[in-house]
Amino acid sequence: MAAEKPSSKGQAWFCTTGLPSDIVIEVEDMTFHLHKFPLMSKSRKLHQLITEQETQRNDQQEPEEERDEIEEILCQISLLDFPGGSETFEMAAKFCYGVKVDLNSSIIAPLRCAGEFLEMMEEYSEDNLISKTERFFSHSVLKSLKESIKALKSCERVMALAESLGITERCIDSIISRASSADPALFGWPVSEAANENIKASSNQALWNGIESAVRRKGGGARSNNADSWFEDLALLGMPLFKRLILAMKVRDLNPEILESCLMYYAKKHIPGISRLSRKPSSSSSSIASEGGQREVLETIVSNLPLHRSSRSSTATRFLFGLLRTANILNAAEECRSTLEKKIGLQLEQATLDDLLIPSYSYLNETLYDVDCLERILGHFLDGLQEERNVGEIEAGEDGGDSNVRSPTLMLVGKLIDGYLAEIASDANLKPDRFHNLAISLPEQARLFDDGLYRAVDVYLKAHPWISEAEREKICGVMDCQKLTLEACTHAAQNERLPLRAVVQVLFFEQLQLRHAIAGTLIAAEADPARPSMLRRREEEAEAEAGAEVEAEAMQEGTSNTWRAAVRENQVLRLDMDSMRTRVHQLERECSTMKKVIDKIDKEGPRGNNGGWRGSLTRRFGCKFKTQVCDSHEQTVVNARKGRQEQQQQHHHHQQ
Repeated sequence: MAAEKPSSKGQAWFCTTGLPSDIVIEVEDMTFHLHKFPLMSKSRKLHQLITEQETQRNDQQEPEEERDEIEEILCQISLLDFPGGSETFEMAAKFCYGVKVDLNSSIIAPLRCAGEFLEMMEEYSEDNLISKTERFFSHSVLKSLKESIKALKSCERVMALAESLGITERCIDSIISRASSADPALFGWPVSEAANENIKASSNQALWNGIESAVRRKGGGARSNNADSWFEDLALLGMPLFKRLILAMKVRDLNPEILESCLMYYAKKHIPGISRLSRKPSSSSSSIASEGGQREVLETIVSNLPLHRSSRSSTATRFLFGLLRTANILNAAEECRSTLEKKIGLQLEQATLDDLLIPSYSYLNETLYDVDCLERILGHFLDGLQEERNVGEIEAGEDGGDSNVRSPTLMLVGKLIDGYLAEIASDANLKPDRFHNLAISLPEQARLFDDGLYRAVDVYLKAHPWISEAEREKICGVMDCQKLTLEACTHAAQNERLPLRAVVQVLFFEQLQLRHAIAGTLIAAEADPARPSMLRRREEEAEAEAGAEVEAEAMQEGTSNTWRAAVRENQVLRLDMDSMRTRVHQLERECSTMKKVIDKIDKEGPRGNNGGWRGSLTRRFGCKFKTQVCDSHEQTVVNARKGRQEQQQQHHHHQQ
């Protein structure tokens, strides 16, 4: 049959063949004016309906002279609940008229269901709609991952019939089989694409202790168009089908990274505001109006997240923190928030300081940031770290590694927590006990130096000048003065905010370490003659070389010059040794004086103003703090050595 041209006028659809229509079919709010023969030749259901209606009309036929000619030829049929609605019926009608229908994955499921509804099978008419759609579905749609997702999306309009025909299940099977062979490296990029747009603005933001508040992240970049289409189509699925697909992925043991990537993209597409760098949802993202709908999506995403350490570094960790902030805003279930906190704790070392700054949305919390939440996350991290150590000790047996070995993961978290403490220390509502408990929650191996912790203590004391002396000493007790660098010791020795006991401890340990560094080698050499110090070894080697050269080349002019140079160098080294011994004795006397001052101050009771006790210490020590710390620098000894060398050279010239 030749193809005929259809036309649509308002809510009516006509087939312009030049012949008047003899049947009217109503589908939803559209009226189709068609012809019986093309429809009856392809659809057994329409053939039966038209035949039944004509039989009824013939039984109720009126006398010939009273019949209206139009009523005699018109046949009206109403198709209720037609799969796919009027759009799908229009395509089925065009197929009946011989009009070419361009099949694609977005219409294949409704059109296949329409063929089933109209009973357009091969037994009734050759090359009918059911066989044609089945061939396209099997040979084109199910062979492609993205086409299978589009077909699954089209099943939402005809869910009941698509389920009975197995279309939905076949689409899901195809998606899982194709996704299992895909490259996981292509997934996860949409979560970090906003970060790339803000790298230049965020790369310069850093704190005093060197922890970046917004780091460069490897993100979107140039990814393949296949991955792009995969995610774009997946995000269009409704929640019922998406949940069913994710459940099937978990049952089939799909790669957890692929599963996690699907959940990440879907959440980013349907929950606005997950990323701090891109608060405004994109134009392509679907918006969920109700808060309950967003909460349902969030809880579905979290409940299906695989509980494993993600391999995508900060990308997945940043996404998890975004989910946690959104869960607090939407007041999600406690189980949902607890699951997020536990998963974040498993990969806390991958977080940044900006991720940890979770605002406090509860009226019960007085602090600006949710410190309780971070304490729970840190607890999960420490529990996981302890489990890893226990497993390692069991596998290693009695010859296992040393438990005091510093873990790189633990040290990263230690640096992160120090930065967090420095950030929240300025909060006037942060109680001393909260600050103290969080600071001491990490083990000693988490910090190689306590400079970051000292920075946080200094900020806290500056922001809380009203706390009592006992609380100030408790706050200062979180840091180990023996683990402060020289720069931190110099700053702490002149810090007016620190209590007297803390300042004296800083000075004592700084000078004690300096004494060990300078005198340790000399004392060990004197106690064990078989192990000479480096200085003495250099003297002996220089003297031996000089003596050998004098005996072998006594008649040459250069011999005397070499010998005199070696002697001068040995003299300088001896002077340096004498100077260091003198400095060690001075430090010992100063330490003894400080102990006496501390004992006297404790006996005299509370001190006066800061200037009073610092001035008293200065007078009793006979020097200033800054001078003492600076005098212990290596540069001072080097300068003194250079001065003595110049004096020796001048003296030598005078003798000549």
